[in-house]
Amino acid sequence: MNRDSIEKLKIDRRLIHRRGWISNSELQKQLEALPDVSDKIAPPEDSEDEAEAPSGAEAPPRAE
Repeated sequence: MNRDSIEKLKIDRRLIHRRGWISNSELQKQLEALPDVSDKIAPPEDSEDEAEAPSGAEAPPRAE
């Protein structure tokens, strides 16, 4: 593997618990460098609105 490939794998969540793979200080530095994407969180849905909203799954009219 080349150096770039190994660097990309350094913070892979499947490998961070591997003994000797990454130090805690290096992991913290990498985690702090991640972008803040908290603005992408969807607002919580109200359970009352769901109960009052129509399901939209009406039965099709029967052909007679």
